[in-house]
Amino acid sequence: MISVVFDNLRSAFDAIRANGLRSFLTTLGIIIGVAAVIAVISIVQGLSHTVNAQFQGLGADTVTVRSHTPFAQAMRGRFSMLDEGDLRAVQHRVDGISHITPVLFNPDGRTGQVGYRSRNHFTQVHGVGHAYIDVTGVMPQEGRFFSRSDEERRRMVCLIGTEVAEQLELPGSGLSEFIRIGDDWCRVIGVLERRGELFGMSQDDLVLLPYNTMRRLIGNTRRMDIQIQLKVVEVERMDEVTERIRRVLRQQRGLRSGQADDFRVQTAEQLTESFNSILNTVTGVAGGIVGISLLVGGIGIMNIMLVSVTERTREIGILKALGATRGDILLQFLIEAVLLCLLGGLIGLAIGYGVGALAAMLLPGFPPAHVPLWAIFLSVGFSAAVGIVFGILPAAKAAQLDPIEALRYE
Repeated sequence: MISVVFDNLRSAFDAIRANGLRSFLTTLGIIIGVAAVIAVISIVQGLSHTVNAQFQGLGADTVTVRSHTPFAQAMRGRFSMLDEGDLRAVQHRVDGISHITPVLFNPDGRTGQVGYRSRNHFTQVHGVGHAYIDVTGVMPQEGRFFSRSDEERRRMVCLIGTEVAEQLELPGSGLSEFIRIGDDWCRVIGVLERRGELFGMSQDDLVLLPYNTMRRLIGNTRRMDIQIQLKVVEVERMDEVTERIRRVLRQQRGLRSGQADDFRVQTAEQLTESFNSILNTVTGVAGGIVGISLLVGGIGIMNIMLVSVTERTREIGILKALGATRGDILLQFLIEAVLLCLLGGLIGLAIGYGVGALAAMLLPGFPPAHVPLWAIFLSVGFSAAVGIVFGILPAAKAAQLDPIEALRYE
């Protein structure tokens, strides 16, 4: 049986090589379809691979609480915000929390401009608590992080990302230099470790201030919306802690039974699952659309194989006269169709990865393309399935030819 398969493979290769151009044009639909699918998957999965690594860096024991405005409330112009009362409620009424920090983002560009001598740069300015380093694991590569004293005394000290230091052309690493934030001067006590880009945005282009210092810069006239980040003591109690946070905040914010939450409690795992769900949907829709070309390619292969059966009618008659059975003829033409599709799939796989890698390289800040093993097996397997499905009819037609009539065919 194995020798028969090898003989049929050799015969299929000879037939494909004898009609090289026609074979290439026949598989063009498969090549384009597989290339398009792999290109889309490589770009999307490259993004997923990078973002998942970022989320894993948050740790499985971290929780983020942020404000959320329900649609009906937003239509009335009422937007939800988390304040320090919410922070204190979570901090004092929820057990199982090891570290907790508020995060205050600059509400507009007023506190987002930083300067050094004649250089100016617009960046992200965040106010964070001294426990921020314990919650997020973001470490300074030089200098130190904020102390509790820095926060309580509202000291004008900051940590900067490496890109801020480069944009402001600070001498050396920038440690101990004074930079302007808005109209105020701030001493650099630390330089954050480099983290690269995410979604085309630099994670090193930011300035961290002590939370109370940031509050002073913003002023008391503006209502602040803070984000709460925390770390739980035991990962096994994550569901219990998040549910307790939800109950405490609903009570703190005066939400009645039946009212939707105007906040979100998210773990790193939930963020990863939500992101992957979106990407998987995009991958499925895009793959389904471009997969239509595989169907078109399969129909093209079936048509060419039917023409090939007609052209090789005498050959089939001779094979049957020499003792070939219907099963032998069926297997020969089926292997030829599958081989055509597999060759097209492998060529499409290489082209698709090349296109995806090139596109990811040309898009600013986009992560490298990544093709998972399941995509490779799926492409090759689907190509073989197309060959089997659309090769059965021509193979069956060849197998059913009457040997005497076939030998008479001109």
